[in-house]
Amino acid sequence: MNDMTSHPVTTQDAAEPILRLEGLTVHRGAAKILDRVSLSLGRGETLALVGESGAGKSTIATALMRLLDGARVEGRAELDGAGDLLALPERRMVRLRGSRLSMIFQDAGSALNPSYTVGRQLTTTLRRTLGLSRAEARAKAVELFTSVGINDPDGRMSAFPHQLSGGMQQRVMVAIALAGNPDLLLADEPTSALDVTIQAQIVRLILAQTRARGASCIFVLHDLALASQSCDRIVVLYAGQVVESGPSREVLERSRHPYTRQLKSCVLEIGSKDLTAPEGTVPPHSEMPVGCRFATRCPRALPRCAGEAPPLVPARDDATGPLDHQFACWNPE
Repeated sequence: MNDMTSHPVTTQDAAEPILRLEGLTVHRGAAKILDRVSLSLGRGETLALVGESGAGKSTIATALMRLLDGARVEGRAELDGAGDLLALPERRMVRLRGSRLSMIFQDAGSALNPSYTVGRQLTTTLRRTLGLSRAEARAKAVELFTSVGINDPDGRMSAFPHQLSGGMQQRVMVAIALAGNPDLLLADEPTSALDVTIQAQIVRLILAQTRARGASCIFVLHDLALASQSCDRIVVLYAGQVVESGPSREVLERSRHPYTRQLKSCVLEIGSKDLTAPEGTVPPHSEMPVGCRFATRCPRALPRCAGEAPPLVPARDDATGPLDHQFACWNPE
């Protein structure tokens, strides 16, 4: 662990989830993109969604924001004090976006509007979510730009997105996402479009800003090492199913699901053995097993794995260990 290691939330905080996601299932035509995903997020807690491309990580975040087009969504997503996000009228969701929950998108260069200055985009958000006057919004925008590390914040107000570097664009996105002081921040691969030298800076920035506001955060990540360094808890997804979840250190040090162990083998550590990538590829949705979706690639698969979905069960096998470390496997390691 390094200086990005998160500070665990208290038991009291963890007992009061700000978000409860139950049985989230997303259909696109005949394909089931997400399959009965359930998780909870405590107040002030940081959670990482990890897995290969196509695991459904970004789909979870987009579904929570109600930004999925052409998809049928089932399940519940209870945001404390707001009700079920998946069932609220759109006019209510419009008021919640930016004020109660907000999202940092993968590619700030594509997410920011190229026709407007970054200052106008931020002040517009501030006026809508906080009801500030034009002058108040500008002063607050400069303050936010300063807090996220943008140099010459007053001068940058008149810059268009293309005039900023990728790192500065992402800092603008962070400022916009935090403008309404949301309770829940969704960070969808916030460093994927950035140079490796500034990825850690952006992650530290997001963590520092959310913790300073007492907000909760869900990170969508490919990088298991980064997840372990920055998040309180990890949820491992494979092809739209949760296969393991729990406290970050517990999931990494006492992994039970074969897929989690294969993901760990992809993490480069100095002095360790060579990287070992998982064999095979994710099957197309038309050929998904009825049971565990990892069955087609799993070296420990049993006959029942392909036809019977394993439930999430506690990982501990005695009276010790955290209750919230769970895995779904018929033949665990």
